[in-house]
Amino acid sequence: MAVNPESMAPDQGQAEPAIFWYGCNMTRHGEVIRATTRLLEAVGMAAEPTGGPASCCGSPKDASARINEGMARRTIEAFNATGRGKVVTWCPSCHMNMQDSMAPVTTPAFETVHVTEVLHARRDRLRPLLTRPVPARVLLHGHLGFNGRVPVNGLVADLLRLIPGLTLLDEPYRAPGHMCSSLAGVPGALADAQRATLASMAAVGADTLCTIFHSCHREMVGLEQNHPVTVVNWIHLLAASAGIAAEDGYKAMRNAADPRAALGEAAVAAAGELPFARLIEPELRKAPIV
Repeated sequence: MAVNPESMAPDQGQAEPAIFWYGCNMTRHGEVIRATTRLLEAVGMAAEPTGGPASCCGSPKDASARINEGMARRTIEAFNATGRGKVVTWCPSCHMNMQDSMAPVTTPAFETVHVTEVLHARRDRLRPLLTRPVPARVLLHGHLGFNGRVPVNGLVADLLRLIPGLTLLDEPYRAPGHMCSSLAGVPGALADAQRATLASMAAVGADTLCTIFHSCHREMVGLEQNHPVTVVNWIHLLAASAGIAAEDGYKAMRNAADPRAALGEAAVAAAGELPFARLIEPELRKAPIV
């Protein structure tokens, strides 16, 4: 469904019902989901957080057209059944899949907008909430791919400029693809992008790297182990200025000397010893690329 820009304008009356579709991969970043939900509520949107395998866009099963289509269809039908007329996306892959492969097959009863578009359109309501200074010299980690679909680099930059005490620095480098996960499978590409990003930070005197998307954040937080930089997501910065608690649990575990101890045995037991050992621990113990 095509986006009507007027429909994103702030409604000064009752909160607008919507779905905040954060996707599958974002489940590692619960504080970002919670903080984003609170920011959406603060600008007048009653956004129900929805994600995980039960709300999949189908991309994990791209190799099987039948399974992919079935997963996508179930997600759209579930969204339609809520009666909410807007789905606010986070993940660029989910956003593109909704437009390119999901909606053309199963008709949605809602319009899809990206979270950056919503908060940017309602920034006049967001600005008064950002009262706490965040003293940081920030370089935005921009990508080229998704920016052609939704101008996230510029939208996030505008939102960061609302934060008192924050200095947003400009440097022309933009990483290829739509987020770092698209580089991870190409030998040497992600390391090259990280080196170029660090060089850009040094060139402009940045002390903080601000990621836009979750897969980039997971790849970039490890830079703190070997370089004198701080890596945060743009939602962390908005939350800090708005006084919303959003401690980066993933980064704490990823950069801990012992991720298992950092997570805690109770949490490991809740996840299951075997899933933790096979699926979670190897990622957290992965050595930084550069």
